[in-house]
Amino acid sequence: MLPPACAGPSPPTSTAPPPWQGHFDQDVLNAEAAVDGWYAPLTNIPANQADPAQVLIHYKGQGTVERRYHDFKGPLAVAPVFVQHNRRVAALIPVICLALLVFCLIERQVRRALGLEQTMTGLYPDNRRVRPTGRMIFYHLGELTLRIGNVTDPPTVQITRGVQLHLLDLLDTDITRTRWPQT
Repeated sequence: MLPPACAGPSPPTSTAPPPWQGHFDQDVLNAEAAVDGWYAPLTNIPANQADPAQVLIHYKGQGTVERRYHDFKGPLAVAPVFVQHNRRVAALIPVICLALLVFCLIERQVRRALGLEQTMTGLYPDNRRVRPTGRMIFYHLGELTLRIGNVTDPPTVQITRGVQLHLLDLLDTDITRTRWPQT
């Protein structure tokens, strides 16, 4: 005779699951509906240093930080790097952060040079007025080429579109001066 565990499949015990026996608490649903769309930002700023309006302004400014993370992963093309030593990782982080700082400062300089409106045309094919972003600035300036000079003819920057010249003017860049002394 086999033990009960080896006797084979057991016959089915029930045919349907029991019906759901719950209820909706209307008071809880009403309380949740009353605060729907509201949120409470948490902060580490002491209450005596910031009122609720300042906390909200600070919170709304977080989008700028998030956009910089997007720049860090996007146009700067920071990709996974496999290194053998932690000291190399530690050395790469400041270099990448410095690149992000330069990226942001160029965007800031162009916007400041544009004045209060901070918009310009020529960045998109349809010539609509937009605020220049670091990505668009580098896109247009990335198409510049340098014609190598010789002893009698200095090197020159080849500008193919007016928006490039406008961006260089906004950045207060003199393309006629080279970094190296003329001999």
